[in-house]
Amino acid sequence: MKKHISILMVMAVLAGSCTSDSEFLDREPTNILTQDQIFSDSELPLSILADFYNRYYDFGRIEDWPSVADFNVAFWSEAGRYGHFQNSDRGYGDWGNWDYGYIREINLFMERLQASEELAESDKTRFLAEARFLRASYYFTLVKRMGGVPLILESEEYDFSGDPSYLQHPRETEAAIYDFVINEAEAVKDILPASADVKSRASKGAALAMEARAALYAGSIARYGQNTPSVSLPGGEVGIPASRAEAYYQTALDAAQAIIDGQAGNYSLYMKKPDLSENFASLFYDKSNNPEAIFVEDYMLQSGKVHGFTISNQPRYGAEEEEGGRINPSLNLVEAFETLEGECEPLPVKDNSGNYLKYENPEDIFEGRDARLKGTVIVPGSNFKGRQVDIWAGVLLPDGTIISGDSRGQQKEFPGSNGQEQVVGFDGPIDGLEFTAQTGFYIRKYQDPKAGSGQRGVQSDVWFIRYRYAEVLMNAAEAAFELGQPELSAKYMNEVRSRAGITTELTADDISFERIAHERFVEFAFEGLYFFDLKRWRIAHIVMDGVPMTEEEVTSDVCDVTDRLTQPWGLWPYKISDPGSSDDGQWTYRVMKPSRVTGADRFRLGNYYSEIGQDIINNNPLIVRNPNQ
Repeated sequence: MKKHISILMVMAVLAGSCTSDSEFLDREPTNILTQDQIFSDSELPLSILADFYNRYYDFGRIEDWPSVADFNVAFWSEAGRYGHFQNSDRGYGDWGNWDYGYIREINLFMERLQASEELAESDKTRFLAEARFLRASYYFTLVKRMGGVPLILESEEYDFSGDPSYLQHPRETEAAIYDFVINEAEAVKDILPASADVKSRASKGAALAMEARAALYAGSIARYGQNTPSVSLPGGEVGIPASRAEAYYQTALDAAQAIIDGQAGNYSLYMKKPDLSENFASLFYDKSNNPEAIFVEDYMLQSGKVHGFTISNQPRYGAEEEEGGRINPSLNLVEAFETLEGECEPLPVKDNSGNYLKYENPEDIFEGRDARLKGTVIVPGSNFKGRQVDIWAGVLLPDGTIISGDSRGQQKEFPGSNGQEQVVGFDGPIDGLEFTAQTGFYIRKYQDPKAGSGQRGVQSDVWFIRYRYAEVLMNAAEAAFELGQPELSAKYMNEVRSRAGITTELTADDISFERIAHERFVEFAFEGLYFFDLKRWRIAHIVMDGVPMTEEEVTSDVCDVTDRLTQPWGLWPYKISDPGSSDDGQWTYRVMKPSRVTGADRFRLGNYYSEIGQDIINNNPLIVRNPNQ
């Protein structure tokens, strides 16, 4: 009887709460925001923008460590990646990108934002400017990789008519896409905040920095593209007329100078620490009132947005969880750092008679070099997280015999030893042993010195800098040089070089294309810019010509970065054991090539622009293929 009463009560409640089935089913979901709700509250469009920022396309990213250490500026000390150094050719589709879903989402956001009647005009104006900046940034990414692409500036819908041809758009010219990026930056720069305190959102500084970089790239393609006439298409989808070079360089110089003159906020070179190497390293992780960072991808501990760059690349010995050691900078890069007097000299491994030099400390061979070297690279004998790295390859006996080991910190007994003694560093190098410093070096740039940054459960919140003031100076210097103003170029380059401790100033007579290319190579190592420099100057196929390198090539013309760079080489320190001799306990170095490096990079003419996928061409027959593929 009780059961029957309960059932009747439930039925009565249901009958009383719903007047019909349609009313019961027709309810607003509680876990989905409607379009009206989103565009009536300033916080919600901002969250959508945050998603767009989070999906910003970078070429090199610290979340993907190989991407900042490619093209033989480093060896990758991870067994699963050795194959990268054993092949020569790159795929035509490498580095390609074609995310029109991202563009469509931004277009929809902009249209709905403009239609909103609830948001304050000030919010709408800034959000719209940020969306335009992000869309232009992505078209910049596309044109750098693919050349001219369809320029879609409004959302499109399929009408299910069976004829999708109205959705098929041809590629614009390469120049048209660069013009779009430049014009958008010009259009939004004065809407965005002119404040150096705004780092992770679009600012006037970010817009101008993008404009300067885009115009410089376009000018370079117009000028140097003439050296590779086959890297072009008759419709202009690839290639820019030489006649446009001057105007692009002037645009680049004007945009850069607007930042330099303070029109976008108080940006300057980072100069907080008296030790210039520490200072250079710090500019990449110091997030407190950093005047050099213009636009960054930021991270925050315990927020879910962190990265493991330090876990992957810190010196492994003594590190949290014994993890790290992957990026091993190459000797080719290390030797490109000049002396403090501004001289290009190989590291002094031998004297003029060909005899190997000896040093009291393993770090001594690197003394007197450009301060950026130790701010970029962890060299033998230097410190990280308060511990001296233990990088040395073996014991050198008086008869030239080398005693080493195949495990980190291994001990052996050898002639002259006092029983078992260590014969190789705990950080290596050991040829073929992953995670040791197989070139003799670890990376310093973007490493997080905080305790815990090497733990998987903590990770790092060091930001990734997309645009910084030193690049603005170097972009201005290059544009000025190309416009026939070498005095101005020298002025801007000297600011960058002075921060590195180089005491000899450049004059107008010193400025050349090679000098600018070299300065960018050392200043921006591991920042994702080198690849696009090689492409826009049309020297990638010369630098990476598929020919293996010799030791003589590696150790001569060390500042000429337009020369061959097809393989990463290394430099190994050895401890001399010669009891009773003044040489005992001293250090000497040997140039070497990691044995896992068996290929030699070859950049083909068809690599200058990435292959457009066959699926894209099948869906849109108006798309023409890139050349030489």
